[in-house]
Amino acid sequence: MPVETKKAMPEGDASLVDAMDLQAQLETALGRVLELENELADLRSRNSAPVSKTSASEPDVTPLNEADVTLRRLVQRIAMILQAEKIVIMFYDRESGDLVGIPPAFGLDDEHLKIFRVRATNGISGQVFRESEPVIFHDANTDPRTQKDPFALLHVLNGITVPLVIEKRDEENRVIERTVIGVLHAFNKRHGEDFNDEDVRLLERMARNVGSIIANLQLYREVVEEREELLQTFESLTAGLVLVSPEGRISQMNNSARKIFAVNAEITGKPFREVMRSDDLSAVFETGLRGEEPPGTEVVLSFGGSDRIYQVQAAPVRNEEGKDLGVVAILNDITEIKNIERMKSSFVAMASHELRTPLTAIKGFTSTLLMDDGFSPDERHEFLMIMDQECDRLRRLIDDLLNTARIEAGESLKPNYTLVGLRDLLDKVVMIQKQATSRHTIALSVTTDIPDVIGDQDKIDQILTNLLNNAIKYSPNGGDIIVHACVDGDDILMGVEDHGMGIPPDHLGKVFEKFHRVNNEDNRKIYGTGLGLYLVKHLVEGVHLGRIWVESEVGKGSTFWFRIPKHLDIDQAKKIND
Repeated sequence: MPVETKKAMPEGDASLVDAMDLQAQLETALGRVLELENELADLRSRNSAPVSKTSASEPDVTPLNEADVTLRRLVQRIAMILQAEKIVIMFYDRESGDLVGIPPAFGLDDEHLKIFRVRATNGISGQVFRESEPVIFHDANTDPRTQKDPFALLHVLNGITVPLVIEKRDEENRVIERTVIGVLHAFNKRHGEDFNDEDVRLLERMARNVGSIIANLQLYREVVEEREELLQTFESLTAGLVLVSPEGRISQMNNSARKIFAVNAEITGKPFREVMRSDDLSAVFETGLRGEEPPGTEVVLSFGGSDRIYQVQAAPVRNEEGKDLGVVAILNDITEIKNIERMKSSFVAMASHELRTPLTAIKGFTSTLLMDDGFSPDERHEFLMIMDQECDRLRRLIDDLLNTARIEAGESLKPNYTLVGLRDLLDKVVMIQKQATSRHTIALSVTTDIPDVIGDQDKIDQILTNLLNNAIKYSPNGGDIIVHACVDGDDILMGVEDHGMGIPPDHLGKVFEKFHRVNNEDNRKIYGTGLGLYLVKHLVEGVHLGRIWVESEVGKGSTFWFRIPKHLDIDQAKKIND
């Protein structure tokens, strides 16, 4: 509008013309707001299903930027119409209970905008927010209502404060709900003039439109934040999630699922049968796409040369309006669980065999002795020695089972720390094990400087016995077994060396796991509970604060090494085991 025309018009009429011009712009902006609301509705429907990072981040940028630019222009236009030096929007923060200055502002930068933060009960800002009535003040320095607002810091002289209102209307355009979300300030009328009632009416009219835009922007941002949180949760899940569209194409796939199928984010839009490469898994999605409830199932997927077992749960996905979005499936890797189940089943069978064997021997020799009195004293002594050895074997097995149960329950093994004559203990254990085998030669390789140590004698006995039993068991063809012991710095280093089957490299890191057994053609008939080495590791590291490891070569044998301190810190050990 030319300046000359504006000067020729009465002040009130000029303001009305500018206001009408502004109203036209606001109506255009509100049209965009309606578009935003439609986008939000669509966003909510899509937000009810899992989304991938690729498709989730792009749609938000343009609407938000456009709305921000529109709002900034409106604020500048308001300042021009009212001839105000400064325009400040304050939004109500529900969490803090404060009215907070938010961009865009006119006439001050972001640093000064931070000054505008007051309790929703204080000053003119709080009064207008609570009462939803505009306030005009002509002298900020003397008006008592301005004392709790940060007006003085920005050299505010006079101003108008009006509520930012959102109005919900019915079909007949009647207001059925009115919500105040903040306040709108106009400060310092130019040319030293005062704001008047006409300025108040204009600012109120503008505030309703500004409030509508801000509310929708806030809603849009909340939805974006919600989507981002959903995305982070979706992507961080260890389970694989796959959404297949009603047309049978990959709609979404999280990071875990992409790793399962060895694909990237560009897989979106491809037929699911090309990606799955599994008839069983494809059948799950086909069932769901036919409108039937897919049953839970287990599938084996082979990728990268290894088989993994996945538990698959699938279900149809619909939005709030009931629109079919396809079928979502959750894939949980249960390979290790299945392995543990198999190991437990094997353990039950092995434990039953291990318990039955010594009992059968004891029962057999007892019955023989009871039925026949014709045995010589030497024969009787031999029978009784075998029965005694089988009883010891049975006791060791029961001890292993009980100690393992205590470990699993988090209970103490109640170690009894005393001074242990290590050399004597080694001699005793080796002597007993020599009696248990006729196919093996068991020898001691011990340095002369082996000292007595602080430890639990029974549990060191159990460590050595279990390792020797393991060496005998996995050297079925006989051979030499050597027990090593020497001083190594502040530790006692001990080891049990055999020349048996050896351990494959891929099993070396698992031999101390509960129920773990190396299964191959050579040791298939070798029985055991799979608890011995698991228990040994705990007795070495937990009870004696030591360390255990194994060195092995397939076909040449294994050596189980362990070290325990010469001077055990009993207080620390008791603290760990109590």
